[in-house]
Amino acid sequence: MLMTATQALTGPDVAYLVPEILLVGAAIVLTVLDLLLPNTVRRGWISWLTLASLAGAAAAVIGQFAMFNPFDGDAEVVSLLSDSYRIDGFALVMKLVILTASMLILLMGIRTIERDDAIPDKGETFTMMLPAVTGALVLCSTADLITMFVGLELLGISTYVMIGFRKKSSLASEAAFKYIVIGAVSSAIILFGMSYLYGVTGSTNLGWIAWALEQAAADYQALVYVALFFIVAGFAVKIAAVPFHAWAPDVYQGAATPVTAFLAVVSKAAAFIALVRVIFNTAVIQTPFILGPGVSPVGEDVLLALKVLAAAAMIVGTTAALRQKNVKRLLALSGVANAGYLLVPLAIGIGSTSTNNLGDFAFYLVAYLFMTIGAFAVMAVVGRAAGHDELKGYAGLYYRAPWTAAGMVVLLVSLAGLPVTGGFFGKLFILLSAVQMKDYWLAAIMVVTSVISYYFYFSIIRQMFMRTAETEAKLSVPAPTGIVAWICVVATLALGFLPNAFMDMFEQAVTLSRDIWIAVPK
Repeated sequence: MLMTATQALTGPDVAYLVPEILLVGAAIVLTVLDLLLPNTVRRGWISWLTLASLAGAAAAVIGQFAMFNPFDGDAEVVSLLSDSYRIDGFALVMKLVILTASMLILLMGIRTIERDDAIPDKGETFTMMLPAVTGALVLCSTADLITMFVGLELLGISTYVMIGFRKKSSLASEAAFKYIVIGAVSSAIILFGMSYLYGVTGSTNLGWIAWALEQAAADYQALVYVALFFIVAGFAVKIAAVPFHAWAPDVYQGAATPVTAFLAVVSKAAAFIALVRVIFNTAVIQTPFILGPGVSPVGEDVLLALKVLAAAAMIVGTTAALRQKNVKRLLALSGVANAGYLLVPLAIGIGSTSTNNLGDFAFYLVAYLFMTIGAFAVMAVVGRAAGHDELKGYAGLYYRAPWTAAGMVVLLVSLAGLPVTGGFFGKLFILLSAVQMKDYWLAAIMVVTSVISYYFYFSIIRQMFMRTAETEAKLSVPAPTGIVAWICVVATLALGFLPNAFMDMFEQAVTLSRDIWIAVPK
């Protein structure tokens, strides 16, 4: 069922925007309180209020889930602001993913940020996460190029500031400067592509663009190429896909560990979600342009570009990580490789025998969320104790904190894609879809790069179990960070032991139904 609201927002319409409104309101109130309170007052309580705001937004999304019930096969869509903002199964699932990741990162970072001497304004570091998450939520529901760009910029500007809060660190200053420049360039590239897309279709609405692309390609083929390839290139920068990934290791290394985790998971996931909206929006019209059995020549070239990006990200990210001794930089390059895995469901297209590619994408995104945040939680503890983020800091971790080391093993095994973990089945589902679509070379690259990644993931395990620690003192794990680490471990194992149950839920909620993705022009 499709409900369209072309007039001003009504009371019921505003109710659908409660998660975003709650986060914006909390950001304003907490920022004002932080400014008014004297410097002698500790700001730790702001972190807990920020966490409560995120939990409230998540509760609102869960309430919408209960009302919509996207798992019953008769998905409902609410269209707001002339179909520029949509509430559907895909949006709700992705919002829960974003909010869950944000809450885990914030809980993990409470003690880390409080103990970081390079951050003088600790309260602002917490509150700045709220507008960033709001931007990510906007990208989950966007159905218009203008709304999409507003969400991208809200997320991007907030993260620029979050990186720069480590004012006493020269690495953080360098990272913030690089990220601002790269972010501005990528936004300009995306905006350039959007302007051409608007020019050839006459609309910024994704639904109308989907219907107009076929005729636009016939009349202005070169301009359609420019529009789509610039948009893909701009998003490739956002997700740190090769060859647009060079900024990631430096920025990840300079930022505070919770901020690095936010960039690696929330920012990357939000950019992927926006790209999914653009690509899959054209997959469900009667004459598919990019995806589907009747794909156009331009669409085939877009898919080929995505396949090349995916393959390059997997190969370069994996091989470059082999030489890394800094764990933050290693995880940055691991994120580059994982961006390649997440691109595969978008790149392989949709055929008559294809599974629900969005289900594969959602499953691996959730698995990536838990295993990456858990790894960063352990890294925050080890890095704080060692005073650096080098690989040697993990030497003898098993003897200093055996349970923490055991949890880290599970997370690393999942990142490597070994059974029985969420990472293994996430890669397996994507691999099977690639084989089903006869993209054998892409499937082969997935297998080879996964095997190569064993080397650098197991180098951390080797340090934990087979190297002598510099000190025999027990490692102190803050309670919030430990809770996050073990939530991630348990979730990673749950995804590994019950993969079919989770995949069924994702495939039902994240559907390719035409009514969900586009509004039919009248």
